[in-house]
Amino acid sequence: MDKRFNLVAAAFSLTALSYGLARFAYGLLLPAISDDLALSAPAAGWIGGSAFAAYCLGIVFAFTFDRRFGSRAIAVAAGVAATAGLLLVAIAQSALGIGLAMALAGLSTGLTSPPLAAAVAQVFADAERPRANGAINTGTAIGIVLSGLAVLALPGSWRIVYAIFASAGALVTLWLWFSVPQAEGRTGSTPISFLSFTRAGTGRLASSAFMAGLASTSIWTFGANLLREESGYSHGMIALAWIVLGAAGLIGIVTGHLTTRFGLPAIHRISILLMALAIASLTLSSAVPPLGFAAMALFGTAYIVATGTFLLWGISLYPESPAFGLGLPFLLLALGQTAGAPLFGTALDLIGPTTTLLLFAATMTIAAFCSSRSASKVLGAENNIAGPSERVSTVDSRHHENSHIHS
Repeated sequence: MDKRFNLVAAAFSLTALSYGLARFAYGLLLPAISDDLALSAPAAGWIGGSAFAAYCLGIVFAFTFDRRFGSRAIAVAAGVAATAGLLLVAIAQSALGIGLAMALAGLSTGLTSPPLAAAVAQVFADAERPRANGAINTGTAIGIVLSGLAVLALPGSWRIVYAIFASAGALVTLWLWFSVPQAEGRTGSTPISFLSFTRAGTGRLASSAFMAGLASTSIWTFGANLLREESGYSHGMIALAWIVLGAAGLIGIVTGHLTTRFGLPAIHRISILLMALAIASLTLSSAVPPLGFAAMALFGTAYIVATGTFLLWGISLYPESPAFGLGLPFLLLALGQTAGAPLFGTALDLIGPTTTLLLFAATMTIAAFCSSRSASKVLGAENNIAGPSERVSTVDSRHHENSHIHS
């Protein structure tokens, strides 16, 4: 097998495993888990928050120690964490057990993206990297679709579903060892100092990513539960809605083309506003159940596009350290999700679903207007929705001058 195809296929599988199965499948399976373990909404939120918090630790570790351990070791560690976390979820007997297992599974997502971006940068030429990274990034959507199909095939059997996910994870982890090159990051990113956080545009990026992450937990953690409790969806309908969400996310592969054509600020703002609309639409799904499917499809598309714009925005702010530029917005998204999941669960108990959803939709709307006013010239089509390449650190001075998003 061609080594480049082998790398993309293995990296795609890790993305599907860590993001689609280890991180986001929890929201889909939460109704069944809650029934078996009698979880309250606040407890479910804290469990979801543990996964997002662990993601923060993982991504900080990945872009701090990529130079020491190299791409292969960190990618394999991501696979091990996902596999072990999924297996522990399958055998957990309490809320505490589920929480610890989800934290381990969530750790894998933070470890995933930086080593894969570095591996692609080593193996592919500049012109080929956008397509390679675009294919890898669709793994999230495919993982979400696969989790929905698994629930359709095994309704209510969440332990078996997680055990199947863990078995797949073991195979993916072994595959990564043989397909990811052992490339160290010494030729890539320039070290980042604390002063880098004061760079113009970083405040807007951080605010927007944090609020978007916080508001997104209304769907990622509680979407399935809301569809069941408020809209009367069966397990099968919930699984179909999750499949719709994942399949719609595949549209996100064109994010790079959209930002090149219409500008990064416009696409960022539109995608965030569409997520706000999707969240608000769930308040009407109890009266018009089909709106639940429409809301999930809209959210799936908008979320993948929005995260793509955050990625491009971060890389453009830190062209001399693309791993940091990639990691910063994803870290802020995860910090928002860490806060958002328990906050939504608590608010759900105190003020009900309609008011809570509208408040979270309003938060998402605010996130849309934190975007930069001058990002449309930042990136060429070469960056697409992809992860950064090592060559970004050697851009010429003209590109460097155009690559900062001003606040």
